[in-house]
Amino acid sequence: MESINIKELNDRIQKESSFVDILTMEMNKVIVGQKHLVENLLIGLLADGHILLEGVPGLAKTLAINTLSQAVDSKFSRIQFTPDLLPADVIGTLIYSQKSEQFQIKKGPIFANFVLADEINRSPAKVQSALLEAMQERQVTIGDETFRLPAPFLVMATQNPIEQEGTYPLPEAQLDRFMLKVVVTYPKKEEERMIIRMNNTGSFPKATPVLKPEDIVRAREVVKDVYMDEKIERYIVDIVYATRTPKDYNLGKLAGMISYGASPRASISLAAAAKAYAFIKRRGYVIPEDVRAVCHEVLRHRIGLTYEAEAENMTTDQIISEIINAVEVP
Repeated sequence: MESINIKELNDRIQKESSFVDILTMEMNKVIVGQKHLVENLLIGLLADGHILLEGVPGLAKTLAINTLSQAVDSKFSRIQFTPDLLPADVIGTLIYSQKSEQFQIKKGPIFANFVLADEINRSPAKVQSALLEAMQERQVTIGDETFRLPAPFLVMATQNPIEQEGTYPLPEAQLDRFMLKVVVTYPKKEEERMIIRMNNTGSFPKATPVLKPEDIVRAREVVKDVYMDEKIERYIVDIVYATRTPKDYNLGKLAGMISYGASPRASISLAAAAKAYAFIKRRGYVIPEDVRAVCHEVLRHRIGLTYEAEAENMTTDQIISEIINAVEVP
C-alpha cells in the first residue's frame, strides 16, 4: 500500500514540479554561473524561508533576487541598510495629513513579495529588529494597526564578509530566523569571460514572467506533501543533536569548539529545505542525500564557535562536515 502511494505521490510531484526547470532556465538567461545561489533561492522560495547571503561585492546577489521576482511576476523592493536608517524607513510610518486632519499610514518598502536587505549588518540592532516581526510573523505593525504581508514573502539579506569596520553583527535570534545562509563565491574563468562579453556588447537579457505569485503559494503546499520517512526524521534530529552534544556521537574533539548548538528551528528548517530540495529534483520522497545537500546552508549560521575554535581557524563548515561524516546514515 505504502509503495503504491509513494508511486502516485512521485508521479504527482513530477507533474507539479515541471515549472522548476522553466524558472531555472529563465534565471540562467540573466545570471551567468552561480548555480548554487539559484538553487538555494528556489529552496528558500519553495520552503517559505528567508535567505542570508554572504559574499564580496559584485557577485550578482542583487541581480539574482531581482531576476527571480521578474520571473515570478511579483513586487520587488531593495532596502540599502546604512547606519542612519530608521525602523520607519523599513516598515513605514504614520504621517499627519493637514487636509483630513488625521494620521495616515504610509507603508514602507517591506510591503513586497521579494525584499532585498542589502548589507544588513551596516545598520544598528533596532533597524534589524524591525525586520524580525515581518520575517517571523509575516505581518507588520504600524501605530496600532497590523498589516499582513503579501504571499509569497521572501527576505534576502546580504552581508559583506570583508571590511567589518563600522558593522553591527546580527544577533543570534535574528540569524536563527534565516532558513539558509549561502556563501557566494567567485565565478569560474569561463563564466567570467561570458560576463565580460555580455557587458561589453550591452546585450543584457531580461527575465520574462513565467509564473504568478499564487503558483508559488500553491507549490509550497505540494512541497509539504513530499514524503519523509521516520528514519530521515531521526537522521535530521541526530545531526542537530550532534551540534549540541558532540560527545554522544564520538565527536569529543568538537566539544571544546562549539559554544552553542543549533536550535529546534534548525531541525524544522532542515526538514523543510530537504523536502524542497527533493521537489526541485522532481522526487516525491526525501532521501539522506537531500538532507546532506542542504545541511551546510541550514546549519552554518546556527552553531557558535568558541575562542579555541577561532584560534585553530576552525570554521562552522568544517564542524558540519565532521558531523555529517560521523552521524550514521539511515
